[in-house]
Amino acid sequence: MSVITRFAPSPTGFMHIGGVRTALFAWAWARKNGGTFILRIEDTDQKREIPGSIEHIKESLMWLELNWDFGPDKPGPFGSCIQSERMASYKDAAQRLIEKGLAYPDPYTTEEVEQFRKLADSEKRAFLYREHRPASPGAWDGTKPLRFKVPEIKRYRWHDEVRGDLEAGEEALDDFVLIKADGYPTYNFAHIVDDTAMGITHIMRGDEFISSTPRFLSLYDAMGVEYPKFVTLPPILREDKTKKLGKRDGAKDILEYRTEGYLPEAMRNFLALIGWNPGTEQEIFATTEALLQSFDISKIHAHGGVFNEDKLRWFNRQYLIAMDDETFVDEGLSVLKSSIEERGLVWNDDIGRHVLRHLKERISVWQDLRDIVREGEADFFFADPSPEPSQIPEKKSNPSEASAHLEKTYSLLEAVKDWSESAIKNSLWDYATEAGRGAVLWPLRFAITGLPKSPDPFIVASIIGKEATLRRVKTAIGSLKTV
Repeated sequence: MSVITRFAPSPTGFMHIGGVRTALFAWAWARKNGGTFILRIEDTDQKREIPGSIEHIKESLMWLELNWDFGPDKPGPFGSCIQSERMASYKDAAQRLIEKGLAYPDPYTTEEVEQFRKLADSEKRAFLYREHRPASPGAWDGTKPLRFKVPEIKRYRWHDEVRGDLEAGEEALDDFVLIKADGYPTYNFAHIVDDTAMGITHIMRGDEFISSTPRFLSLYDAMGVEYPKFVTLPPILREDKTKKLGKRDGAKDILEYRTEGYLPEAMRNFLALIGWNPGTEQEIFATTEALLQSFDISKIHAHGGVFNEDKLRWFNRQYLIAMDDETFVDEGLSVLKSSIEERGLVWNDDIGRHVLRHLKERISVWQDLRDIVREGEADFFFADPSPEPSQIPEKKSNPSEASAHLEKTYSLLEAVKDWSESAIKNSLWDYATEAGRGAVLWPLRFAITGLPKSPDPFIVASIIGKEATLRRVKTAIGSLKTV
């Protein structure tokens, strides 16, 4: 059997973690089996649709490299992947049910149905519309809701690939609405018509749909189609594990993570392990192929998985560390450049590349790089500092001694021909050891960075170059004469 999966979001807002994880699992299972992955837009609730949502959904999946075979921009042999463009198929399916005597127009007003509901509440019993099924509903002209007539009230048993064998009693079945008065199908009807037309073999969705499954099964039976395989995904829990992660708990638009500088491969790896594991201790999958090779729906957990942003940062850091230096520099250069220019500093490409290599150990996400620049911790790489003269001498020293040390430092550095970190260090080390490392290196650090805490002055000097280093040392010597 060829595997065909789908991700079917509604265009009603941003893509959150739960939806993306569903898309990832559906995509991974299709790709693992050489099957087909479909992106379907379920936009039959027109009142809730938010303009731009479809493009946002596509952009989110493209960022994570979850490519689809058919989607809103690529119709399949079954037609459009946007439900509002598939209205004829729902009407055809509805007509077939009417002809079988398994669908009828709802003759009641909203107020009358509400009265039925209140009566059931007062009698402390569940409201079931089928108990008020009209004897002679008449023909459906499209102006009233069309309801499904449950053909058989029975106990349903079904198998879920994650939860195992499940069942529900007769109370789970009712005459639900197939097509609303506005002509649009309900989710309960449309998704089954579409899944059947598209040949979906595995349906992956959240546990909130378990209670509705008997109704779905009843409709499958009425339509005379085989059940797909049901794969109930575990909920994604907030860190205290008390409930599902929601917007109120800080659940963010997935593209916010892109803005913050997370890598798509790290996000995929992290999300895959929320509710699934390969059955080993492995956490990092170096390639997409490695992840797909390990992925199997039999290893999806029934219990919820926790979303921990600190863990996500850890994953992202592993991927950054694994990058070779050239790739790291190429990927981070635009982030550093824009951040430096936002500070009003003059960008230098060669210096920027050296700075990135130096900062690699401090970064978990690209946002960390922006924060470092925003705090002014990289200013001295791109502009001469203006250190306070009184801070240049070491605490145990004085301006006169600091000036003498800097003058000696200047002469030693001026003689360096091979301007590299090791050559700079070698030129100063014996003198610093003899005169006192703090007394010599503290003034040098302050002269070239203007900060009490900064990278090794030998590293800074090697990055900013000989000319800038000597200029800054000379400026510091001059400022000490004013103290």
